Amino acid sequence: MKHFNKIATVCGSFALGLLALAGCEDDHFYEVNSPDWLSEKVDSIANSQNQGGDEELEGMMEDVYTIGSTDYSTGFWTVFSKYYQVPDGQKWNAVFNLHINPDAPNTYKNFGLVITNDVERNGEGYLEYGVIRFDNQPSGNSEWGDYIDRSYIQSTLTFETDTDEGVEQLGGKVTLTVDRTNPDAFNITMTNGTVTKTYKQPTALVNLNADASNTNIRCFLVPEGSYIDFQQTNIEPIGGCTSAEDKNPVSMELQNVPEIVNVGTPLDTAMVGVTALVTFEEGVSATVTAADLTFTAIPDMETPGVKNLVAVYNKTFKGENCDQPITATATFEVVEEIASIAVATQPSRTTYYYYTSAATEGMTDRTLAFDPTGMEVTATYVSGGTGTIDNSRLTFSTVPATVGTHTVTITADEGVTATVEVTVAESAVSEVTNSTAIVGAEDNSTAFWGAFSDDFNVPSGETKSITFTNYSSLAGNWNNYVVVLRKTDTAVEYGVVRADNYGWGAGYDGNANLRLSGGQSDWAAWLATMNGAEVTVYVTNCGNGTADVQAVMQGTDGSTSIQYYLGINTIDPEDLNFALTVDGSHLVFE
Repeated sequence: MKHFNKIATVCGSFALGLLALAGCEDDHFYEVNSPDWLSEKVDSIANSQNQGGDEELEGMMEDVYTIGSTDYSTGFWTVFSKYYQVPDGQKWNAVFNLHINPDAPNTYKNFGLVITNDVERNGEGYLEYGVIRFDNQPSGNSEWGDYIDRSYIQSTLTFETDTDEGVEQLGGKVTLTVDRTNPDAFNITMTNGTVTKTYKQPTALVNLNADASNTNIRCFLVPEGSYIDFQQTNIEPIGGCTSAEDKNPVSMELQNVPEIVNVGTPLDTAMVGVTALVTFEEGVSATVTAADLTFTAIPDMETPGVKNLVAVYNKTFKGENCDQPITATATFEVVEEIASIAVATQPSRTTYYYYTSAATEGMTDRTLAFDPTGMEVTATYVSGGTGTIDNSRLTFSTVPATVGTHTVTITADEGVTATVEVTVAESAVSEVTNSTAIVGAEDNSTAFWGAFSDDFNVPSGETKSITFTNYSSLAGNWNNYVVVLRKTDTAVEYGVVRADNYGWGAGYDGNANLRLSGGQSDWAAWLATMNGAEVTVYVTNCGNGTADVQAVMQGTDGSTSIQYYLGINTIDPEDLNFALTVDGSHLVFE
C-alpha cells in the first residue's frame, strides 16, 4: 500500500492581511489547466477574505491548482483533487471556484465530495463512506454510499430530474466544510451563497480503517463536466500545498494522438487535436494544446507506415520561455486514403434477439448493438491498392429491436460505407428455480456479496426469468437484490446491476450503447415498498455479445416499478450466466 509523506509547509502572510504567496512543497500529482491564473487567483482569494458577511475561516492556507479540463470535457471519476486528511475531532474548510459549463444539459455536471477511509484510492483496504454531489435530486443518485443516509440531506435547491434547468446556480465560489468536531455527529456543508447543501448525520462516523487506532478519514473532490479552481484549505493536503511561484516543465505525456493519418496530410493538420499533460516543478501539471507544441514526424508523412512523433514544449507554468525545453514521443500510422470498402467475410453472428417484459413494453426506440465478430472488411485505396481494415477503425449503425431483417451501415474513417444484413427475432423465455428457499440472513444482516443464489445459464437467444420476494433493511436504495452477470468461471464478471438504477463492470462502465431506465420518480417512496416486494428478473442473451436485464417489482403498497439495463456488452454468447446476491437484504423463492 502506497503512502505519501507530508513535507513541512511554511505559510507566511503579507501586511494588511493579504494571503501569503509562499508555497508548500508537493510530490503529489494532480491536474492544473490554467497557466494564466495567477493574478486573478490571488486577487480573488484576497477579495474573498475581505468580503463582508462571509464566515470567518481560520488557519486558511493558499493551495492554488485546477481540477479538471477547462473545456468542460472531464468525465466522472477521471480527475481528482489532492487528498485532504481530516482527523477525528477536527474540521476541514476548503474554498474553491466551481466552473459550470454554460451548455450543461444535466444537473449532475458539477462536483462530488468523496469521503473515504485513510487509504489511497484503489489501494489495499480502500473503502468509501460515500459521495455527496453539490446538486440535490431526491429521485436520483445525487449522493450514495453504504454510510451516507440520504434522509439527512437538505438543500436550498432541489431538482426533480437530472434534466431540470438551473445547474448554473451551483457555480461560483464554494465554501466546503467537513466537520468532525462533534463526537456524536458528522456534518458537511457546501455553499456558494446562492445554494447551500448540508448533510447532518446525528451519529459519528464508524471507523473503516484496518488499524483501529487510526481515526483519520480522507476527502477529495471529483468534477464531472465542470472544473474547479482550488484556492484555500485549512488542512495541508497529502503532498503539500501548491505555491504561486513560476515553475519549469520537467516531463510531458502526449494525449489524443491519432492512431491513423492519411498519406500526405500536413503534420500540423494531423496533430491539431493533440494535447499534452505537462508536469512542472512542485508536481503541478497543466494540459496544453497543440498550438503550444512543436511537432516532428520521423521519418516522413509521405509514405505509409508507422511513424514516430516527437513533440517539444518550451514554456514555464506561467507561459514564459523555460530554462530547458522538454520532449515527448508517440507513434501513429500513416495510411493510404480509402476510396471504397466492401464486406469480404460476413459476421459470425447475424441473428439477434430481444425480449419484451412489462419493464420495456412501452419503449418505441429500442435498438441492439451490431456485433462485428468474425467480419472482414476490405478497402480499395485512392491509389488503386487494396487491404483489410481492422474492425476497430469502423463504426456501425444500430439495429432496431423489431422482428425482421435489418440493414447495418458500416462506415470507414473517410465516410465511405458498406452494408450488411442481420435478422432480429423475439427471445423465448423460461423460468429458473433456485435450489434453496432463501438467500441471505432473514434479519437482513448479510453484507454485500455475502450470499448468492445458484448460477443460471442463459443460452444464446434465450431469456431466463426468476421470481422472488425481496426483503430489505431499508437503510439505503442499494439494500435490495443485485444481479450479477458472469462466466461459468465465476471469477470473470461481465457486469453487476442493482435494483436502484446503478451498476458497474466491464460491460457496464463506459458502454456508450447501454440503455438504463430513468429510475423512480421518488426513491424514498420506492424504497419504503421494497421490504416484501415481489420481483421478477429477466436476463436475455441477445446473441450479439450483449445481454439485457429487466426487472418488474410489485411493491408492498400495490405499486409497480420497473428497471432495465439494455445492452450490457463484453458478453460471450456461449458462456453467459447470472446469479442474485444481496446487500443488507435477503431473498425468498417460492
